[in-house]
Amino acid sequence: MSEQMLKFVNTGRRMPEKRLAEKRVRDFDEIFATFKLEPAAEQASRCSQCGIPYCQIHCPVHNHIPDWLKLTVEGRMEEAYELSSRTNNLPEVCGRICPQDRLCEGNCVIEQAGHGTVTIGSVETYITETAFANGWVKPPMPKQELEQSVGIIGAGPAGMAAAEQLRRAGYQVDVYDRYDRVGGLLVYGIPGFKLEKPVVERRAQLLREGGIRFHLEFEVGRDAPLEELRTKHDAILICTGVYKFRDISVPGVGFPEIKQALDYLTASNRKGLGDQVPDFDSGLLNAAGKRVVVIGGGDTAMDCVRTAVRQGAESVKCLYRRDRENMPGSMREVSHAEEEGVEFVWLTSPEAFLGDGRLEGVRAIRMRLGSPDSSGRQTPRPMAGSSHVVDADLAINALGFDPEDIPGMFGAPDLAVSQWGTIQIDFRTMMTSMDGVFAAGDIVRGASLVVWAIRDARDAAASMDSYLRAKREPELAEVALAG
Repeated sequence: MSEQMLKFVNTGRRMPEKRLAEKRVRDFDEIFATFKLEPAAEQASRCSQCGIPYCQIHCPVHNHIPDWLKLTVEGRMEEAYELSSRTNNLPEVCGRICPQDRLCEGNCVIEQAGHGTVTIGSVETYITETAFANGWVKPPMPKQELEQSVGIIGAGPAGMAAAEQLRRAGYQVDVYDRYDRVGGLLVYGIPGFKLEKPVVERRAQLLREGGIRFHLEFEVGRDAPLEELRTKHDAILICTGVYKFRDISVPGVGFPEIKQALDYLTASNRKGLGDQVPDFDSGLLNAAGKRVVVIGGGDTAMDCVRTAVRQGAESVKCLYRRDRENMPGSMREVSHAEEEGVEFVWLTSPEAFLGDGRLEGVRAIRMRLGSPDSSGRQTPRPMAGSSHVVDADLAINALGFDPEDIPGMFGAPDLAVSQWGTIQIDFRTMMTSMDGVFAAGDIVRGASLVVWAIRDARDAAASMDSYLRAKREPELAEVALAG
């Protein structure tokens, strides 16, 4: 083992410089700086080079983390990027927005030993930014062009990852998306203080330069049914994500001042991109000067509360029916939000929205945690006589997302879905109930992490390659069946 490693004994954990809360709440720029070489190498040198790397095991794409940390220490940055990008199509995104505290860093051996985790995400970001700065990141150019084509529905992280994998394999790739920019929720759902938009556009441009064709503002079902795309392409991949909000079933939900999280975040992101957003300018989707209540405890809720602070809200409160320890969102995001002035109201659930013609408050009730449910988490139970009113001019529903009616939207009644509305697939092949139509990401898994969408997309791309290879080389299919 290199003597440059195992420095965790006398070198402490260190993150890149974080902007002070009073300054960062004035804009939507990312809150962390990017490491320089010396501190990145110093943090990478803390890696213990475990025989069983739990960081890698708990990374959905199984990044070769110990290896590229060692390469960083040795200053072999181009090799570090090559290794990092071998398993991850969007390392510059994952380094910024992955909940490392729940994945790689949360399972770091030296973290478990009390020395503080290696700052894996920050080093990953440094590696990728160094690669871009030096021109090492190239478009996905295939060694051989194939005549077969694939159509990908959805230009979010799953669609981008699958498009790159299939283009590198030589296929002609067309990506269809109803939005006007490539990136999906990376652009419209995640605020700039976590992921600045030029980071996504930079990657999208590389995909274009590699020959991938994007058909934007194209809605399957409206502009062409799924069957038409099936006749145009040799295989289809559906990776639309999940966009149907989970509604709140309490009295008063009809107030116009009650907004859905994605509508609110999209308006803010579009405004930051320079788009015309009438509902933002009119104040309907703008928190400026308002008492804001966000309902939910996931990462989307954290995005909403921190966005409201930056828009100049008078106050921002987050109502969550469980306690801090049971919150599904990243604890790092909770800490950032608290630093920025967000008040968390734990063990509290809305009972009704109140007002005379316009929203004036949320009647909420205190909760206690009872026995664990099927998920293993304690079930919230209301406490009698604990109702109270939380003042509010704007309420944002951030309870999560479910799948839309994809068979109905796509004009594809034969496309099988689960009882939850997610698309059913054969998990060995990633193929749906329709021959040659595959699916991956949240539309199969349910609302999840970007890194899981990338993993699923890579698996689907590999299965599509096998399927298409068998179609153009039937003897391979015969061998597979015989084996």
